[in-house]
Amino acid sequence: MRNIKYLITGLLFGIVLVKSEVISWFRIQEMFRLQAFHMYGIIGSAIIIGLISVLLIKHFRIKTITREDILIPEKKFHWGNVYGGLIFGLGWAITGACPGPLFAQIGSGFAVIAVTLLSAIAGTWVYGLLRNKLPH
Repeated sequence: MRNIKYLITGLLFGIVLVKSEVISWFRIQEMFRLQAFHMYGIIGSAIIIGLISVLLIKHFRIKTITREDILIPEKKFHWGNVYGGLIFGLGWAITGACPGPLFAQIGSGFAVIAVTLLSAIAGTWVYGLLRNKLPH
């Protein structure tokens, strides 16, 4: 019962994904074919809100609920992020799903997305096996 707040948050997140049509394969295809602004607007809004949130956290030195400092480490550019992003985008374009809405898509009745979910799990497992051999 202690973790019920996470279940409720996940359910609300799923509802938002469904209602905003972010889980729609057609919307995702429109985005990758540059035919509609819908997905770019949602993604752009999320980026702007995230940027403003991080700036406010840094400026006002906001702490966590338990009064701990929020530390945001500096990131260095790495080409692996570019390659990973391209692979991620290709998979997103082919399947019409990214990890966020997978469960919302399955819950909406698109059972075929279970194949995408299992593939994502398998890909994560393979990465875990190969991580030490990959350049980081």
